Amino acid sequence: MTMTTAEADTILADNFAPWVLALGLSVTSLGPDRAVLRLPWSGALAREGGGLSGQALMAAADTATVIAVASARGAYGPMTTVQQSTSFQRAVTDSDVLIEAVLTKLGRRMAFADITMTAERTGELAARASTVYALLG
Repeated sequence: MTMTTAEADTILADNFAPWVLALGLSVTSLGPDRAVLRLPWSGALAREGGGLSGQALMAAADTATVIAVASARGAYGPMTTVQQSTSFQRAVTDSDVLIEAVLTKLGRRMAFADITMTAERTGELAARASTVYALLG
């Protein structure tokens, strides 16, 4: 059974470092193989020129994967990033970003996900990522 967004937000609050929490991520929807998080626009996360920093987007993609795995498993368990690859397609300026992590394979010890990052204001794809996680518990 899929968890609620409130339960997923509690996983964020209880299990992530303060600097990740400072991104202001919130869970907007969950499914049996996916999670959508919102990364709110913040000038504090912008680079020179006003584009949202790649580091913030990569951290959001990584975090969304954890929530997608927890949703698929019905609960949070210890896991760690093994690999992440990100391709940036366009700058995001003055817009929240929707981060959708979709699990492509969930095994007993490994999870694989594809992540899209879309500027909410324009609907344009800003970046794509893929992640591989080791499931430790």
